[in-house]
Amino acid sequence: MSQLTESHTPAPPTPPAPPSRVDGEPRNDRPIRQRRIAPEMVAELGGSAVSALAMVWLVFNLSGVSAPLGFGFCWLAAFLTVYGLLCWRRHGVVAMKDRLATVAIWVGALLAFIPLVAVISYVVLKGARAVFSDFPHFFYADFSNYTLSAPTSAVGAGAAIVGTVEQVGLATIITVPLGMLTATYVVDHRNFFSRVVSHVVDAMSGSPAIIAGLFVYLLWVVPHHQTGKSGLAAALALSVMMLPIVTRAAQEVIAIVPGSLREASLALGSPQWRSVLRVILPTARVGLVTAVILGVARIAGETAPVLFVAGGSPNYNWNPFSGQQDDLPLRVYQMIFQAGGNARNDAWGVSFVLVLVVLTLFLLARLIGASGPGRSLAPWRVLRRGPQRSGR
Repeated sequence: MSQLTESHTPAPPTPPAPPSRVDGEPRNDRPIRQRRIAPEMVAELGGSAVSALAMVWLVFNLSGVSAPLGFGFCWLAAFLTVYGLLCWRRHGVVAMKDRLATVAIWVGALLAFIPLVAVISYVVLKGARAVFSDFPHFFYADFSNYTLSAPTSAVGAGAAIVGTVEQVGLATIITVPLGMLTATYVVDHRNFFSRVVSHVVDAMSGSPAIIAGLFVYLLWVVPHHQTGKSGLAAALALSVMMLPIVTRAAQEVIAIVPGSLREASLALGSPQWRSVLRVILPTARVGLVTAVILGVARIAGETAPVLFVAGGSPNYNWNPFSGQQDDLPLRVYQMIFQAGGNARNDAWGVSFVLVLVVLTLFLLARLIGASGPGRSLAPWRVLRRGPQRSGR
């Protein structure tokens, strides 16, 4: 009887089969993308491009129209049309939509990338002759020896580099704490004052750059007369421009921090300020560094704010709190209005140095934010670790 009962006992449910593997990797919910372009797809792209080019060229020749820009746009439209019809007839509607979206994204990226590369390449080509004619003299010399007949090798952008780094650094030191605190307040509080602050930040984001310079000029330079022009005044003007950008970008980054982390930190008895400093901000650190990069990119090449407040100086001024100070964008602005071809060559050289300085700042910021989210730079565990027991 017991054997009969055991024989009729239902078998336990079988465990679910492990996920199948594709090319040695476990399958997940993400769509599978081909890492290599198939030869068939290359043939379809090439044939569609050639046929569209021939069709548009024939239409333009028969109509007698000569418009290179219009020819390019018509060729792109014809290419997308021909390629879409081809994919629809051969692979179906879903594949047509996917491939057209992929091609449109690549075309948009190329259209945005080509002007950027063209501008940077042109600045490098025009400025490399001035910078590398007497390398590295141009990087540490100043414009104290500049005359209308002075060669490019007699001057340099050293004083302007010092001014730019100090002014951008001071503006960053002033702006980053204010921007982070403002963004944290706007995200964590939903009241009338937070909405007003958010609207003010949006309004400041669209204000012209010259408004910041005039604001600091009337508030700081005019009361102090000529002694008011300094690197600090330029840093204050730049911080006015940088604050809304950092605040808005930081607000978006802090808002996507999972709410479970906030709740867990508060549930463990941590006060709100400690939760913000030790949980929320470290988790969003990579995004916050990106926000700072956006702010630095906005102010590093600005001329209008520093035109009224920095003053400019051909000599070195290591103290941004006293005396007029040079700046890379301001030096370029002053040199393009000087007579003679050497002045324009000097301006191109300073522009090349400005590009190098901005790229260096970007690389440093990326290195700072390269570590994973949630990892603290300060050795908290070492600081909190007490004296080890002798038994261990």
